Amino acid sequence: MMVLFDLPVITKPERKAAGIFRKQLLDRGFAMAQYSVYYKLLAGKEAVEALIKGLRKEMPKRGKVEIVCITDRQYEDILCFEGREQCEGRKTPDQLQLF
Repeated sequence: MMVLFDLPVITKPERKAAGIFRKQLLDRGFAMAQYSVYYKLLAGKEAVEALIKGLRKEMPKRGKVEIVCITDRQYEDILCFEGREQCEGRKTPDQLQLF
């Protein structure tokens, strides 16, 4: 799951709301890809739906938030560049299983 957002940060309350939203994403286990792009690997549609439900409650009242869900294979196919140099490809992390 990728969460992309464009939140207003003109006033102090808007900056605070945007900061709180970023912190909530990190607290939920998201990693920052770029300043307003966060991602998290999830297992199963039920986990995705539950997370979306929780995120809707935490979204600021103003601004734009988009959620994109992709498969493991699509995630691994993401191309990354720094300048004009291609970075090492993304790999889906191994899942930890507890019994």
